[in-house]
Amino acid sequence: MVKNIRNFSIIAHIDHGKSTLADRMLEITGTIQAREMKDQFLDRMDLERERGITIKMQPVRMAWKHKNEDYILNLIDTPGHVDFAYEVSRALTAVEGVVLLVDSTQGVEAQTLSVLSIAKSLNLKIIPVVSKIDAPHARVDDIVSEIALLIGCEEEDVQKVSGKTGEGVAELLNKIVEIVPEPTTNDNKAQALIFDFGYSDHRGVIIYMRVFGGTFGKGDAMRLVAGNADFTALEVGIMAPQESPREALTAGEIGYVVTGIKKPGVASVGDTLTLARHAAPALAGYQAPTPVIWASVYPESQDDLAELRQALERLRLTDSSLSYEEEASGVMGKGFRCGFLGMLHLEIVVERLHREFDMELVVTMPTTVYEITHLNGEVEEIYAPSRFPDDGQSKLVREMWTRVSIMTPPEYVGGISQLMYEHEAAVGDTETLPDGKVRMSADMPLRELMRGFFDRLKSISSGYASLGYEMIGMREADVTRLDVLIAEELNPAFARIVSSRRVGHDAEAIVEKLADILPRQLFDLKIQAKAHGKILSSRKLSAMRKDVTAKLYGGDVSRKNKLLDKQKKGKKKMLARGVGSVEISHDVFLKIIREA
Repeated sequence: MVKNIRNFSIIAHIDHGKSTLADRMLEITGTIQAREMKDQFLDRMDLERERGITIKMQPVRMAWKHKNEDYILNLIDTPGHVDFAYEVSRALTAVEGVVLLVDSTQGVEAQTLSVLSIAKSLNLKIIPVVSKIDAPHARVDDIVSEIALLIGCEEEDVQKVSGKTGEGVAELLNKIVEIVPEPTTNDNKAQALIFDFGYSDHRGVIIYMRVFGGTFGKGDAMRLVAGNADFTALEVGIMAPQESPREALTAGEIGYVVTGIKKPGVASVGDTLTLARHAAPALAGYQAPTPVIWASVYPESQDDLAELRQALERLRLTDSSLSYEEEASGVMGKGFRCGFLGMLHLEIVVERLHREFDMELVVTMPTTVYEITHLNGEVEEIYAPSRFPDDGQSKLVREMWTRVSIMTPPEYVGGISQLMYEHEAAVGDTETLPDGKVRMSADMPLRELMRGFFDRLKSISSGYASLGYEMIGMREADVTRLDVLIAEELNPAFARIVSSRRVGHDAEAIVEKLADILPRQLFDLKIQAKAHGKILSSRKLSAMRKDVTAKLYGGDVSRKNKLLDKQKKGKKKMLARGVGSVEISHDVFLKIIREA
């Protein structure tokens, strides 16, 4: 049976049509009936559908007949955004082949190259495919030549498909059967690699795995090797695409196991599942994901701290890239310091906490890691702006740098060069590719890359430029802390670490943004930004005046004046006690993060 199984994944740059192609595969193979079909079928979260992106990988099993022989096709649909490259790397470890999808209107992108390099390093069979061949501005022949040159194959080996109309999809499925090798197995050892997991309130942790050897059946006593935990399988099955129970999963198959485990931290991505009675050693797993940025998350009310902890534990069970640890702030109280793979990952996690767990949160400005050498020679790594030393209180500050690779049509090179200058990039080599595109490389502080660089790059290039990046180590930084005061009180949630040369501009920007989105109060509200021991920017929102005379329906004007005088005295009394407190809603923090 193993020889009739094909395990593969679809890899591509964001918005190149992976989910649409997966939809047509599900439809053509009869996995989903036409009446049940909907766009982005494998994207289960509302956020994925709203944004039109894939956030979590999703396995699905399809049946296909080729030359009068039945085959099982196991597809793992993967995200395309650069923030979720770790999801892609996990999926590729569980398959033998990949469909490399390139948009016929855009061509090869930087993220395509970075994902392709992962596939090559794992010695996977690569099937090149040009998508959207029915698009009005498709450059099919040009892109076919580009891909053939990139991979080193013949042009006739490049498949042409339309995920929208279904053209070429059946031929692609046949090509997958012919080219992707049968699964590699080890019949002597019961081993399965865990590439993802979910959670159910009633059934506990649900493991998604690729079986490399042996048989795993319902009721078997199983063991998590690294987690050092035994359990009895409550259910085993396949994703078709809904969970479909089976008696057993055998070597080469991809499926799930319901563990019944409800304790967080026992199951982990990259662990090996084996049988308790015939325990086998661990398979080579995955490197732990490295957070790129950090932000502190606090409950709006300290009474909700336990609920936030539980929500993060639950979210961690479906998002293995999320890391967090408890921390305490003198002003904000207790909360959690969370690590994320990028700005989009941060935004998605915060939005999921709000939607799925009904949490009202205070989220600090995201930051990268800084290495501080204090005046006494002590070296410390800090993640929170609130812990960044004041001017003159440190000997040396170092920050993480990245090497970025940008692919763009030549007409946008000038604008992108200016953008790089604004983001403190040291421009490196520039080369013109055979297809006419220009590949630019540069070294840039990670802090600047996360300061809206990706969105601005897309804007300047009308969406045609693409970005890939890698970490290259720590370098000396010229940065300072920018504090924000609201109603003359320091608000640590809005503090950020900024470039010394841009501190004035950033101070103006954060004050203007807060002035636009903060609601007016019953008193004059002062918003200030402070750095280097002085106020750099300030705005005052005039007080909101409640209409205390609305209930009057006539009578002498003295009645109206009496109420207005009473209101004036009340405001004066409130100002005598202080300026009052300002409640900042969850939406304000999200808007500030998006503009960071």
